[in-house]
Amino acid sequence: MIKRTILFMILCAITLLPDIADAKLLHRQLNILQSWVPDSKTLATDNMEFIYDFCYKVDTVGNNFDIRDKMMLQISPEMSKFSSYTNMNVDSLINTMSPDEIAANAEKLANGIPMIILKDYTAGKFTHSEKICLDWFKYEEPAPEFEWELVDSVTTVLGYECKGARCSFRGREWIVYYCVEIPVMDGPWKFHGLPGLIMAAHDANREYAFECISINSHSSRDITVYDVSYNNTTRKKFYDTLHRYDTNPFSYYQTTTGGSVTVTDEAGNPDLTAFDPMELDYDYIERDWREK
Repeated sequence: MIKRTILFMILCAITLLPDIADAKLLHRQLNILQSWVPDSKTLATDNMEFIYDFCYKVDTVGNNFDIRDKMMLQISPEMSKFSSYTNMNVDSLINTMSPDEIAANAEKLANGIPMIILKDYTAGKFTHSEKICLDWFKYEEPAPEFEWELVDSVTTVLGYECKGARCSFRGREWIVYYCVEIPVMDGPWKFHGLPGLIMAAHDANREYAFECISINSHSSRDITVYDVSYNNTTRKKFYDTLHRYDTNPFSYYQTTTGGSVTVTDEAGNPDLTAFDPMELDYDYIERDWREK
């Protein structure tokens, strides 16, 4: 029997907003680091890889991005996958370490964004899977239509000339830049449908942004997914669950797992306010989730 140990690292981010006397808690995160990596199954081989810098704000009043991760877009002839490059590297490290080594290096093994987007070109459907606390959730949807409007704007990304386009999608206005020299109708996240790879994108308020920072046109790395038990859900129910977790992750963990979490202040005293629900200052990348 394989012994599986679960390690915990709890991070709280507090930011003082301008002209406000009291500190306002903007983001509370429960980072659960497991000492084992789930098995994976291969979906496709012979693909191109593109690494993106992905960032978004949890403090919409400030000017800086608060959450940042490197994401990897893998594109094969039949499908593509968009997922955390950080998580892939962390998985590789965990596979070579003992539980004691993982515990000693927990801060270096912090998880990236657990979102995975699969685009199945043949079936015309997208699958969004994401880990919330200890459980994996998944929903499928028909490939969404982006009503792109080409604009007279040009920029350069990684030395490639990129043309501009914009659209309104699920509550946000997006500006993107695509490269006709890379003739794949794909891009980061759920973006697709332009005559070239989408290499950069941001919403009108610059609360979410993607930019390609690396290209590998002939990768030997397979496209894989975790072979785990998923909670099949809908897009609406997924965001409802994610919102319940994000507003009170410690309480969510205790309710869904039966486990316990103890949070202390700098003096070592129990911090009971850590279990108070938060009001998020930011909204998700798809802002229409409340309307469904």
